[in-house]
Amino acid sequence: MLLEVCIDNVHGALAAQSGGADRVELCAALVEGGITPSFGLITACRKAFQGKLMVIIRPRGGDFLYTEEEELVMLEDIRQAKVCRADGVVFGCLQSDGTIGKGATSRLLRQAQILDLDVTFHRAFDMTPDPVQALDDLIAVGVPRVLTSGCHPTALQGADAIAGLVHRSAGRITILAGGGVTPANAAELVRHTGVTEIHSSARSRHISNMSYRRPGLSMASSQPPNDYEWNIADADIVRQLVKAIS
Repeated sequence: MLLEVCIDNVHGALAAQSGGADRVELCAALVEGGITPSFGLITACRKAFQGKLMVIIRPRGGDFLYTEEEELVMLEDIRQAKVCRADGVVFGCLQSDGTIGKGATSRLLRQAQILDLDVTFHRAFDMTPDPVQALDDLIAVGVPRVLTSGCHPTALQGADAIAGLVHRSAGRITILAGGGVTPANAAELVRHTGVTEIHSSARSRHISNMSYRRPGLSMASSQPPNDYEWNIADADIVRQLVKAIS
């Protein structure tokens, strides 16, 4: 079993290292579902985490239908991720009808392959109208791994669908189960689906050390709930996940 932890700061990389995670997915702005992190953050997390470092390539929040200009940004970000010594990249492209954007996916995949980078197609997969066809499309393009909750709010709710995807994949693509995975449900998810890799944020709430808090003013959006609390990867939860799936 392989555990991937989703992180968005250096603390998360240290927690993943301490807790025993096998791989991390590094994002910025997880409140937007994750966008491409800065090169400084990639470099810092590379130093902090000894396992496999995957970097999300997503130029903005919102949908997964990208313009030509945005695709050029993504291609350059893949190159820069390699410069920062990432082991792989994570991306997902759809067409306007929700089906897999095979052209864009192929071009980004080719860029990663030229640079000897691993690839995961992220949960844009869960937004497709036909996950079976989407899986077949990813296999045809040559994507080695897809992250999915089975097109449900959580992976446990989508466990039957994930199990079906594992069966259909027949070893041609790795199914990475993610979405609401915790130490309490990880073992059940693995047993039910037959996956060999799981993805979790392994998070707990962090309270700010700010002693002065400006009344009546906030820089935060509705998520996280305020300026003085946020979610961070927790080494103890990583350890619990490792124990649960061992």
